Amino acid sequence: MNMKEVGYRKEMDKEADKETDNEMDTDLLYSGMNADLIKDMADKKEVLWFNANLESVTPMSEMAGRKFVYIRAAQNRLLRFMPYIEKFFPETEERKGIIESQLLVLPEFSKYVRENYPDFRGRILLKDDAHLPIAGSVKARGGIYEVMVHAEKLAMKAGLLQPTDNYLKLDSKECRDLFGKHTVQVGSTGNLGLSIGIMSAKFGFKVIVHMSADAKQWKKDLLRSHGVTVVEYEGDYSSAVEQGRRLSAEDPMSYFVDDENSEDLFLGYATAALRLKVQLFKAGIAVDEMHPLFVYLPCGVGGAPGGITYGLKQIFGDYVHCFFAEPIATPCFTLGMASGMKSEISVYDIGLDGTTIADGLAVGRASEIVCDAMDTLVSGSYTVEDDNLIKYMKMLNDMEDVFLEPSACAGVHGLMLQGSGKMQAYIDKNGLTDCMAGSTHLVWGTGGGLVPDNVKAELLKS
Repeated sequence: MNMKEVGYRKEMDKEADKETDNEMDTDLLYSGMNADLIKDMADKKEVLWFNANLESVTPMSEMAGRKFVYIRAAQNRLLRFMPYIEKFFPETEERKGIIESQLLVLPEFSKYVRENYPDFRGRILLKDDAHLPIAGSVKARGGIYEVMVHAEKLAMKAGLLQPTDNYLKLDSKECRDLFGKHTVQVGSTGNLGLSIGIMSAKFGFKVIVHMSADAKQWKKDLLRSHGVTVVEYEGDYSSAVEQGRRLSAEDPMSYFVDDENSEDLFLGYATAALRLKVQLFKAGIAVDEMHPLFVYLPCGVGGAPGGITYGLKQIFGDYVHCFFAEPIATPCFTLGMASGMKSEISVYDIGLDGTTIADGLAVGRASEIVCDAMDTLVSGSYTVEDDNLIKYMKMLNDMEDVFLEPSACAGVHGLMLQGSGKMQAYIDKNGLTDCMAGSTHLVWGTGGGLVPDNVKAELLKS
């Protein structure tokens, strides 16, 4: 694609805004389902929503139109790529090319929670996807996986690769020449762009990342250092995605990674459940009727938490309880699900401005496929103030020497909700009261591993 890097594309943003403008009858909205909760969101209050549509599920059954075999197929693809990943990303050598994060115990932080929230019961763990190899965030699961799928399909279609081959063949001159004729594009607030950009550039694709105004400068700089073209927009995440999708469609040799509608991203994230099951088993941690698992997942457009939740429900069924976490300025998933309008409503429709320190979660409208998939699977969601995100970030850094960027700390708030008794209605309704002492509470740390030291220092001073 012959396209010059540009600064701000004001006219395109304005045009996109006109096309996506949605006249909302707020009087009707505030008189309908969950009206009080929606009013609180509009007033930038922290809220907690429970999913009334939650249904019982059987592990490894077909859910939300997908089968367990799809997750297995995604896992097998990741295994085929192991030789390639191990060679070109030395940080994965210890795991032989497997892209995985640690499951961490947080002794000091757990002590703090128990001392300050005496109603909290169970053990606390952190899934440290903030330090996933290559991309330093949960996006290394879905983003890198989708680029792998695209590269594999192109190479196989050209007769350059077979499933039984050593995937180091993808670095052959023939494959790199093939990939060099193609462009990969994506719209992002930052972390997805990093995973797509770094992996696509390594294969030899031309790469264009369309970034919203929320994206941090260091993320743009890092992408450019990998030879990625970064196109910046004054608008929000949805605007960047829309423009990227449109520009990619104009080029027959371009592939657009669509965070709002991608099945491959979704399945890449879902493979996390298979890995977590093994980690919990090795740690001697049971997940069963008397040992429920609560998982708290930061949510932007919804792809990562949606895919992970889908995978976890496939593995653990009714024994796992997943809650999405969002900033008070961009509660797009909570708003979509609580109002019943899903992706048809934006946070701007209720007067929110989308301004948050949690740049990775600064999304105005949730993914349609994720809302549909989560309709009967997610247990609920909640929102958290920026001040609390900063507080949790500092606490984890000081107490455990673990750094998560502010958006990745949204999951921590779920522990406080449990400990303050605000989730007791859910616990009682689902018959969990007598087994909470044996429960496990897993905070999913989604990003921060690539944050430069100077930026990290500034955040910790804030």
